[in-house]
Amino acid sequence: MTTGKIIQFRRGRHTITNRHYLIEIENVDNKEKAEKFIGKEVIWTSPAGKKIIGKISGVHGNKGLVRAIFSIGLPGQALTTKVEIK
Repeated sequence: MTTGKIIQFRRGRHTITNRHYLIEIENVDNKEKAEKFIGKEVIWTSPAGKKIIGKISGVHGNKGLVRAIFSIGLPGQALTTKVEIK
């Protein structure tokens, strides 16, 4: 199981997409390595123990970030926290 870190919401100039997040995966630093994770499941666990499940939908940029879409939006406190990637 691999771990990653939630970096930011997927956003535009005026809007934030509240179910889409950018995730930085450990030891992934280019687009080719990041493409191997497309379709994998992402699990974020809250401090209370609730699990929210998402799926990696694509690569974001050339430095190894990936986009993940979660079933429901995560709270703002989830930014910069760890996620598990199966």
